[in-house]
Amino acid sequence: MSADRSPQVGTPANMRGLNQRAVLERLRTAGPATRPQIATDTGLSKPTVGQALLDLEQHGLVRTAGRTLAGPGRSAVVYEVDPSAGHVLGIDIGRGLIRVAVADLSGAVVARIDERNRARSASALMRIVHEGAENAFEQAGIRIGDVVSTVVGTPGVPDAGSATLQQAPNLPGWERKGLLKELESVLGTEMTVENDANLSAVGEHESGAARGVDASVCVTVGTGIGMGIILDGRLYRGAHGAAGEIGYLPFGWPSGGGMPDVDYAKQRQGMLESAAAAHSVVEHATRTGLTKIRTAKDVFEAARHGDEAALEVVEEEANRLAFVVSAVAAVIDPELVVVAGGIGKNHDLLAVPLERAMGRVTPMRPKIVPGELGEEAALTGAIATALRTARDVVFDRRGQAG
Repeated sequence: MSADRSPQVGTPANMRGLNQRAVLERLRTAGPATRPQIATDTGLSKPTVGQALLDLEQHGLVRTAGRTLAGPGRSAVVYEVDPSAGHVLGIDIGRGLIRVAVADLSGAVVARIDERNRARSASALMRIVHEGAENAFEQAGIRIGDVVSTVVGTPGVPDAGSATLQQAPNLPGWERKGLLKELESVLGTEMTVENDANLSAVGEHESGAARGVDASVCVTVGTGIGMGIILDGRLYRGAHGAAGEIGYLPFGWPSGGGMPDVDYAKQRQGMLESAAAAHSVVEHATRTGLTKIRTAKDVFEAARHGDEAALEVVEEEANRLAFVVSAVAAVIDPELVVVAGGIGKNHDLLAVPLERAMGRVTPMRPKIVPGELGEEAALTGAIATALRTARDVVFDRRGQAG
């Protein structure tokens, strides 16, 4: 369509579309309502609301949800958003588990597939992701063409220019050039790829511990260390998408002021991640004599049962997390710090020593809370991110003016 045929600001077609958007947004945010209720809430006239509802119903975006009494002997039609007008696909690719979910436009999950990640190559991992998506479509009773928006969460920093993930050492082959285009081809749908810690921050902000908080960070501590940043209620990615890559913070710098012995710029893990991620907890436990410990989970379980050596390891991990939080507090000044991930979920053991360590290193004391969504945070964030795009796309595809 040529530019001179597109609706312009102030034209009847444009105003009709704006009215439809206003009505649709009212139903999305405040739930089912009658025409008079919508008119009151939007400031539009009842005839305008009536026309908008007629258009939206014809487009399959709105449906009737019954009737309600509007006065003695009278009833009014109740309208609601039709959640089946489109679907979104959310995928969370983790080192141990791949989570796939299909949700309708209300955000309700209509299909869910979890698959163990046993892949030893990028190609094998893509096959698992593809199979998970296909199984989810079958479970939901939809086709790939019904998916309006796809968001994939993964460790690493997406580079759109080279279609490559950087800083993703925990997934074999996942940093090869052009991988993101390959994944898009395998899935058969356009997609947005986002860092998993970023999506965890979005998930906790949308429906978890950071609901209603405009400035928050979500620190994920597990196999690796990452952080998502929410500023003014929106995800902050930085100039190159690497904001929150706190695993690369300098930690344990030699007291003499010289450079560290290891060239961390060439390492697969940054200084802080090497010092505070799950493997370092196990290493510290081994050094303290806990020879039967195999995982960080084992350390925390032993501490929970009162093992003195394990409690010492937990105290040291809290000290290292205090370094993270104090550094973040000084730079970002968040209202809330959400601690998540496999290690972060042990807040019952970490809270007291973490607060004690924070009291020794900084006067800045943001509130520190455990995540509410657990391992579902990144997938929740993926669905929420996909929905933001999908709702506009569905509206535009189905036509505003009819």
